[in-house]
Amino acid sequence: MPSGYFSLILHAHLPFVRHPEYPEFLEEDWLYEAITEVYLPLIFIFQSLHEAGATPRLAMNVSPPLCEMLADPLLQTRYTRHLENLIELAEKEEHRTRTKDREFHDAAKMYVDNLTASLHLWNDRYNRNLINAFRELQDEGVLEIITCCATHGFLPLISTQESRRAQIAIAVTNYKKHFGRQPRGIWLAECAYEPGVEDLLKEAGIEYFISDTHAILYGDPRPRYGVHAPVVCPNGTAVFARDVETSQQVWSAEIGYPGNDVYREFYRDIGWDAPMEFLRPHLHSDCERRHLGLKYHRITGRDVPQQMKQPYIPSLAREKAAENAGHFVGERIRQAIALRQTFEGHPPLVVSPYDAELYGHWWFEGPQFLDFFFKKIHFDQNEIECITPGDFLDSGLPIQVQQPTASSWGESGYYKVWINENNSWMYPYQHDAERRMTAAVESVEAGVKSRDNVSDSRLPNLDGRLLSQMARELLLAQSSDWAFQIYQGTTVQYSSRRFQSHIQRFNMLAEMLDPKSSPPYEGGVAPASGDGVVLSPEQLDLLSEIESRDNIFAEIDYRIYCT
Repeated sequence: MPSGYFSLILHAHLPFVRHPEYPEFLEEDWLYEAITEVYLPLIFIFQSLHEAGATPRLAMNVSPPLCEMLADPLLQTRYTRHLENLIELAEKEEHRTRTKDREFHDAAKMYVDNLTASLHLWNDRYNRNLINAFRELQDEGVLEIITCCATHGFLPLISTQESRRAQIAIAVTNYKKHFGRQPRGIWLAECAYEPGVEDLLKEAGIEYFISDTHAILYGDPRPRYGVHAPVVCPNGTAVFARDVETSQQVWSAEIGYPGNDVYREFYRDIGWDAPMEFLRPHLHSDCERRHLGLKYHRITGRDVPQQMKQPYIPSLAREKAAENAGHFVGERIRQAIALRQTFEGHPPLVVSPYDAELYGHWWFEGPQFLDFFFKKIHFDQNEIECITPGDFLDSGLPIQVQQPTASSWGESGYYKVWINENNSWMYPYQHDAERRMTAAVESVEAGVKSRDNVSDSRLPNLDGRLLSQMARELLLAQSSDWAFQIYQGTTVQYSSRRFQSHIQRFNMLAEMLDPKSSPPYEGGVAPASGDGVVLSPEQLDLLSEIESRDNIFAEIDYRIYCT
């Protein structure tokens, strides 16, 4: 038995951003950047390690909105165009830097090589669908893929049990659609937990969830091994909490590895530096400058002005990534040995959950760091073993029973990021829609059953279409990303508009379903729809347009919102 265990958990999530009503849309670039800088590099490294006999082992959440976007033909086509555009720009830059600005030539050549390899993986290996790649890695034993709340809904701030259940049950159904099996674990959105959530997880067949440190640390009774062993809730659902030390080493902007001087500077980008005449063919039709992903400078120093940043040298950065990986492995060995002595022989488990986008997007060298880390774990030591939470549960090691406490990650650790003076205005509208959703479903279901006396009352007609799309709009409004971005002060206008748009569409659809259903309802229950709704041609066109735009979760069963 090793001295200890290490569990790396990556959280791959983006909000559902898809705008077919426009030929191109700035916020769709979030997905395209993540595919190029994060998902493709990680997939390539994990697959290469596996084929070389140094199979890594880690857990990874691929959230339902991300799955839906990765499998969407429209976004696949648009990403292909995006990647081909970047390759064209990189090739021009590689040619230019042979004779001018030669200090940037190594970086320019690196971009050509990386992007060309990405296009090969995208088109030829995975047929433009990275769900295929993640599923293959799970089948090979590299990944344990877990799920997340359906649209990253912040469960403690959802007002009804039916809507909380829907966030979990819809996520499980979507996971089965994409990966062909039941998920073992879930990354609760923003690691937000309050007592009672575990009952919904148990109902959905989820064995464990990921929490922040203080969920276990301040639980009842006091944890015997701190956060370096999971606990199980009284109902049998396991909880794995974040280790603070490893988070600081990798995530911290002040003391973490990504802040090293030789690593690539994130905020200096050719999209802002190059002449407009040179960039124009590679920008959107509005010709507005934006980040293009080709960055030629290194961090240089925390207090160095942007205009004084030094050229980025890929070979130096790669050497530093190897050095940092070696240091990280050494620290995990030291930590495991010390904890095992403290625990009188019980092997500790260090759980390190991170946003996947840290590795490649914010920290460009992050995928190289993971490559070196898993190689060093495999070839250079035998004190620690990389496992997944599911592996730990299968090991048979005893687990303490505990009631975790309410928690989340983010500033202060108790929901502040997601409900504060800047975004609290959202929740009355969200909570009203949550109550209205259940009332509408139960009203229509009651009317259909009394009329037709059928046991399977899922509706193929307009009632069913309206209820299904109402569910999608509510789910999209519940995304915690909107409140987070408003709090952060980034894309505030877009996030506010997205939330408001989904609430507005929900209300329009609810009134199509029953014009008398506008709240408040008499006695709190919406009236039944009788023999089914009848829509005008204009309403039918509007319904079809909304369905084609917000087309997430084609498999949705609105009946999950019944009490």
